[in-house]
Amino acid sequence: MKSDAMPKGFPVSPEEWDKLVAEAPGEDQPASPKKEETFWHNAVVINEGGYSAVRAALTEKRPLRETQDSTKSIPVTIHFDADVLAALKASGKGWQTRVNALVRAWLESERMTRPGA
Repeated sequence: MKSDAMPKGFPVSPEEWDKLVAEAPGEDQPASPKKEETFWHNAVVINEGGYSAVRAALTEKRPLRETQDSTKSIPVTIHFDADVLAALKASGKGWQTRVNALVRAWLESERMTRPGA
């Protein structure tokens, strides 16, 4: 196996594993109450009912996904000349949002210049 196949910071030597195990909380060294409280904050405890009860409880706890409406963005495929796309991407993060704003402004200006549109 390649040495770079493991995630960065993942223990690779026996010494690193021993250090990790030694630092881990055990029965004699419990996790901090703050961490435990955070871990259990969103827990759903089901004592009876099996899978259907767990599914129902999680459905109640989890917010429902909103239905898609016309105000949300929709992924599309559009073709740009290579130099245009390079310039857009070079403008930095958020270039697609800026393109959307430009197209929206153009559409609004077209509406104003065309009577009855």
